[in-house]
Amino acid sequence: MLSNRFITIEGIDGAGKSTQAKFLEQHLAQKGYRVILTREPGGTQLGEQLRQILLDGKIPLSLDTEILLMFAARAEHIHQVIRPALEKGYWVISDRFTDATLAYQGGGHGADFHRIQQLAHWVQQDISPYLTFLIDLPPEVAKMRLSTHCHLDRFESQTIDFHQRVHKAYLQIASKNPSRFIIIDGKQPVEVIQQAIVQPFNQLL
Repeated sequence: MLSNRFITIEGIDGAGKSTQAKFLEQHLAQKGYRVILTREPGGTQLGEQLRQILLDGKIPLSLDTEILLMFAARAEHIHQVIRPALEKGYWVISDRFTDATLAYQGGGHGADFHRIQQLAHWVQQDISPYLTFLIDLPPEVAKMRLSTHCHLDRFESQTIDFHQRVHKAYLQIASKNPSRFIIIDGKQPVEVIQQAIVQPFNQLL
């Protein structure tokens, strides 16, 4: 199965998922596995350019445009990075994937989940995460963490109500995919979260 080495890490802004994604990459590398750490939106030259547009709150975007740009970046990401790496036997860890689009554009902004899933089916084909870690953090705590940032992007600067909807959507997505998702309490110390990631992952290996 091509995607059985494809791992994603999800969570609302401020949950600390990027830190944990980097930790998991290092953990795998230390065990001798070939691994690639990437992110969404981004991961390719085009994807990074689209990321700048998507995160720039000064550039007005309709919701449909936002979703289509996300999937344009994802299509290139799969074509240029994810699929080739998996075919060569690498483990791929992605900081966000389609679950983020469902949570942010679907849950947060109210886009139709079915339309997002149709795009996902078209763009992803046989590529989907084998395991997803959801770093679960209350939006109020995440917002406090983000308040220390000098500059907030399009999504980080959204209202607490928006982040609450995103948080709720993530939990709903996880509940519908219990065999894929592992939910980890993001309020715990970093080291405890790392151990929570390592334990099931070592069993998977």
